[in-house]
Amino acid sequence: MIRLTGIKVPITAEQKEAIKSAIIKKLRIAPKELIDYKIFKQSIDARKKDMIYFVYSVDVEVQNEKKMLKKIKGLTLTTGLDYKYVSPGITPLHTPPIIVGTGPAGLFCGLILAEMGYKPLLLERGKDVDNRTKDVEDFWEKGKLNPESNVQFGEGGAGSFSDGKLTSLINNLRCRKVLETFVEHGGPEEILYSYKPHIGTDILKDVIKNIRKRIIELGGEVRFNSKVTDFRIEDGRIKGVFVNGENYLPSDVVVLAVGHSARDTFEVLNNKGVKLKPKPFAIGARIEHPQEMINKAQYGQFHDNQNLGAAEYKLVHHSTTGRTLYTFCMCPGGVVVSASSEENKVVTNGMSYHARDKENANSAILVGVDPKDFLSDHPLAGVEFQRKWEKLAFELAGGDYSAPVQLVGDFLKNRPSKELGNVRPSYKPGIRFVELKNCLPTYVIETMREGILHLEQKLKGFAQEDALITGVETRSSSPVRMERKDSYESINIEGLYPSGEGAGYAGGIVSAAVDGIMVAEAIASKFKNQ
Repeated sequence: MIRLTGIKVPITAEQKEAIKSAIIKKLRIAPKELIDYKIFKQSIDARKKDMIYFVYSVDVEVQNEKKMLKKIKGLTLTTGLDYKYVSPGITPLHTPPIIVGTGPAGLFCGLILAEMGYKPLLLERGKDVDNRTKDVEDFWEKGKLNPESNVQFGEGGAGSFSDGKLTSLINNLRCRKVLETFVEHGGPEEILYSYKPHIGTDILKDVIKNIRKRIIELGGEVRFNSKVTDFRIEDGRIKGVFVNGENYLPSDVVVLAVGHSARDTFEVLNNKGVKLKPKPFAIGARIEHPQEMINKAQYGQFHDNQNLGAAEYKLVHHSTTGRTLYTFCMCPGGVVVSASSEENKVVTNGMSYHARDKENANSAILVGVDPKDFLSDHPLAGVEFQRKWEKLAFELAGGDYSAPVQLVGDFLKNRPSKELGNVRPSYKPGIRFVELKNCLPTYVIETMREGILHLEQKLKGFAQEDALITGVETRSSSPVRMERKDSYESINIEGLYPSGEGAGYAGGIVSAAVDGIMVAEAIASKFKNQ
């Protein structure tokens, strides 16, 4: 097929017919000569608010392709994007590889190994996604937290209760494999080309279940309620794991895809001598605006155009404090959710369903922190730093998992909030008015105040007085990095493979999944399949 780029179509047009017409015009062919086309990539040009365009790259099938390539200069053929499996190694593997965790890294590591005949065993401390959802909803409605089954722990990992964003800053051909796998297992086809691909938590749950079923069909095994509580390490080599404090499972290959909130696992690994170190991350809060306001600010007169959907934003401000404020995990038409995984701690996150049709938009507004802020050089100092602010948020908001909330206008003027304006909070179990300066570091508060005012200049309405700030957000990424070699093994424990966001090597669904694939490839390259 021939790849055409720069196909520009007004958002007001009927897209399929407009794309077809643009292809025919660009190639100077008769309609009958166009056999088929597929969208390869979609972007948006909203620089001029009087007309917004979709810009497409399309793969086109035409009659007399060779003649067409000679006729029009600059045309290129499509390049192969099929995933290439690595060649299996020669080292015998006497036990199935064990994968700890079923977030994106664990699932994709397991899927690749299963597709290559390694019959992996996946161990998940939480429940399957359906029963996990019941526990999460029970917590949001009643404030009853299950420390082993919540927004952080269970099938699918933390991404199961998020916007399901599939954007990534990494440039890796494996990203295509991830997206194609999602589509093959029930995801919407537009994620293959959309300028802002996302699944939404409602569809993502079914996709996760289908991937799990595929792993099992290929000879793998998935066990829920199976918390890895200890590791057997002898002479610098992994020998197996203990599950739920008693059941021992031998294995020469163990993948650590535990997620960024597995603090108890981090502690066990540290005590076992596995090389860990603290890493930078970011903390802050969630800001919530009316989605309609965001749409108008981004799309002007086209704010209600159905082709555009709910508008997004991604903003950054480099502060005079020497730190940077940035928006993160923006959820159009979504809700702010309680993402606690430990008792007596308050943590927020954002979530959207596929339709993105809720009243409010929300986003994290975060400020970077690094090990020098943790006041200790202990490998788990970042974990304790997180816990400090989560505990303060819990206590200040009443000790019942309500979240501390302040109106933007009051936050900027350093005064308590007394009543809500037009923006209604979406967070459950509940909210209480609290001055956020009492549950976040001073340098974070100062950077947020300055940054919000500057972001108003980039997005009109960002600093509107009755917008809400809900605290605290502390789980932007892992506070720990599990050090590993180029072979993806731990630098000091042979056969132990840290992977994904919890290990400090990813920052979202796609990058975590890609890291899981690369770990699977490293294992497969070394060992024979069974």
